[in-house]
Amino acid sequence: MTDARPESRRMTISDPQVMRALAHPARIAIMEYLSSREGGGTATECAEVAGLSPSATSYHLRALAKFGLVEQAPSRGDARERVWRTFSPNLMVDAGREAGVEARAAEWAVVEAHAARDLGRTRDWLRRAGDEPPEWYDVALFNNTLLLLTAEELASLNEAVSALLEPYRQRRRQADPPPGARAVAVHYRAVPLA
Repeated sequence: MTDARPESRRMTISDPQVMRALAHPARIAIMEYLSSREGGGTATECAEVAGLSPSATSYHLRALAKFGLVEQAPSRGDARERVWRTFSPNLMVDAGREAGVEARAAEWAVVEAHAARDLGRTRDWLRRAGDEPPEWYDVALFNNTLLLLTAEELASLNEAVSALLEPYRQRRRQADPPPGARAVAVHYRAVPLA
């Protein structure tokens, strides 16, 4: 284990076994939590967000480590404490255009697991929206827009949206966010229709 964190880069996952390892709600929660924390987290900390016991969470962390998705991080000073971090906070699942049936099924499983998480978050917001402070209630947005684009225009749009989100994505890893900042789920999908 080294103290230096690997260069933050996008990791593309195309291996069906690794995709299946990611297609678990607890592992999605763990990966999201670890990718948002500069110093990583322990199994106990991850257990809180995954809704599992620390021992069950340790099992999932070891499984993620087996596939190179997480690694042990430098200790925070307590040598008994095992700290984990993501190898790369930027993951992309892509079976590839020429993928076989097994890889497509694994890719589908990851997409379905993330879609279920996204839908759950949206439903949770709708259940509690009336109890939220007005400044948060007023800025929540649901938008579904159909556009007529060329492939080149869609590529440009995707790049522009990514560029807009990047400063806020980086902020999630900072120790001192601005006062009043909250985690906000932004779902962006741009898929051509048949």
